[in-house]
Amino acid sequence: MVDVGAKPVTAREALARGEITMSAVALGLIRRGALAKGDPLQTARLAGIMAAKRTSELIPLCHPLALTHVSVELIPRRRGYRIEARVRTSSQTGVEMEALTGVAVAALTIYDMSRPWTKRW
Repeated sequence: MVDVGAKPVTAREALARGEITMSAVALGLIRRGALAKGDPLQTARLAGIMAAKRTSELIPLCHPLALTHVSVELIPRRRGYRIEARVRTSSQTGVEMEALTGVAVAALTIYDMSRPWTKRW
């Protein structure tokens, strides 16, 4: 791990964005709340937050950080959703990896919960 001990503690914030696109069938089922596994959007939001908080357990050599804020928003788009994760802390190192991990896991969660309908993603 990189030694950040000599760096001052400062307010840190990162915003990461990603998008997931899918077939019209999968998108229609999500928007109607008709997927058998339940609501993938709420599950993805929670999964993204949880993943951001545990990034140091997933990414080798990432510093464990006490996060003060994590939000994951899912914004409807014509062919899917934009995913935005915002992470904050006061620390000696940044929170970019936590924000990126939140976006990635949220997208994976949507994909997993919609898999039976993913033939034309």
